[in-house]
Amino acid sequence: MKSYEVQIWEIGKRADRKARPWRVRWAVGGRRFEEMFRTKALAHSFRAELVQAANAGEPFDPATGRPVSEARTKNPTTWYAHSRAYVEMKWPRAAAKTRRSIVEALTSITVTLTRPTKRGRPDDALLREALYLYGLNPRRYLYGLNPRRWSEEIPSEHAAALAWLETASLPVVELDSPAMVRRVLDSLCVRLDGKPAAASTVQRKRATFYNTLGYAVELELIDSNPVDRVQWTAPEVAQSIDRRVVASPAQVAALLEAVKSLGKRADKVTAFFGCLYYAGMRPSEAADLRRDDCDLPGRCVGCGADFDDLAAVKPSGTCDHEKIEYRWGRLVLAGTSPRAGSRWTDDGGSHERRGLKHRARQETRTVPIPPRLVELLCAHVENHGVSPDGRFFRGLHGGPLSESVYDRWWKLAREKALTEAQAASPLARRPYDLRHAAASLWLNAGVPPTEVARRLGHGVAVLLRVYANCIDGGDDTMNDKIGDALA
Repeated sequence: MKSYEVQIWEIGKRADRKARPWRVRWAVGGRRFEEMFRTKALAHSFRAELVQAANAGEPFDPATGRPVSEARTKNPTTWYAHSRAYVEMKWPRAAAKTRRSIVEALTSITVTLTRPTKRGRPDDALLREALYLYGLNPRRYLYGLNPRRWSEEIPSEHAAALAWLETASLPVVELDSPAMVRRVLDSLCVRLDGKPAAASTVQRKRATFYNTLGYAVELELIDSNPVDRVQWTAPEVAQSIDRRVVASPAQVAALLEAVKSLGKRADKVTAFFGCLYYAGMRPSEAADLRRDDCDLPGRCVGCGADFDDLAAVKPSGTCDHEKIEYRWGRLVLAGTSPRAGSRWTDDGGSHERRGLKHRARQETRTVPIPPRLVELLCAHVENHGVSPDGRFFRGLHGGPLSESVYDRWWKLAREKALTEAQAASPLARRPYDLRHAAASLWLNAGVPPTEVARRLGHGVAVLLRVYANCIDGGDDTMNDKIGDALA
């Protein structure tokens, strides 16, 4: 609560007050206040401060009658305390990976915003560890997963580091200084090893810093977001993908065959990689693919029977259905299963099952799939089965498929399927690059951008911006025109 209705009277002297006769009277929002002083000079100084705040348009607190900035200075909220409040506010509605991202950014910023001269400073690595694991992670006490108090949960060395941080953390009001804000922003551009941080990392951490300060404005800890007053530009983030990562259909086929040839354990993710390329799925979407999400049709060449679900077909008395003609199928994608880590999920699991990216929780996306992917999925069901809950792809012990598992097989497949020069290049370096290859293939095949965007789960504007460097066509015509002009 604050008010801009401020009235200040002239200094008066009360004859019945001998020790402190000089009086300053003022009103805020119709409520009157007064202070008594021993000398007229002291009274004049106090009144001048009130007049200066009122003339500057500063709000006053109707409860105390003082300028809001004065109350902030007398009872400052530290950056560490405010960061914890921000995390608590964001935690219930944030995805697990978003929670982790927020805490990573605030850990770096909080270590920077400490008094350098404060005695007993722990090692920076210990401070970061204490903040990341305990100081900024409210899961245990917010959701009752562990009813004990923080001091009973935290190891002694981490508890000591956080206790030091509570006294050494700078007040939020000190961030009204552009120099302090610039110091934080510059620190985001450097990794712990002293090398420049990735542009996307800087942009993500700056956004967290800006939003945390915005919450401070909302709580009236500061008047405005100081980042807006600093002329500082974050490094540019590449908007479009590197064309060199895009593999051709023949190269993808060779990579999938290489995965299969690595053995039965590797073959369990062959269809997973096929989903990324032939259906343009995100890895987290493919990891959550369920048996009931798939229509896998085909026709038996031997007896001519049509099947809506080849994965459920069994030999009959008249035909073994050994030779199958696979047809276009369909996937109905309903969820994702990204890995965030057990510290960030509500149930303590390493993966969090969520709705599709940038979509409402119950929204689905239908993706037609070519016969080759229908064949891969049917072969997967026949050779490896599905989990009890219907998931196609599982980890080593039957749990969710993790990046470490399929990344290992992908690296080995690249070494086997590609030439030495290709393996050293960016070509299909990550499994995610298969999705880029799918989008590039569809666009260059003449599929309308609206349909490509729908299948990928993108907006059209984002699609064209990201894949602008991968669209072929028109080069020869343009080159001829330029050549004619040069002639």
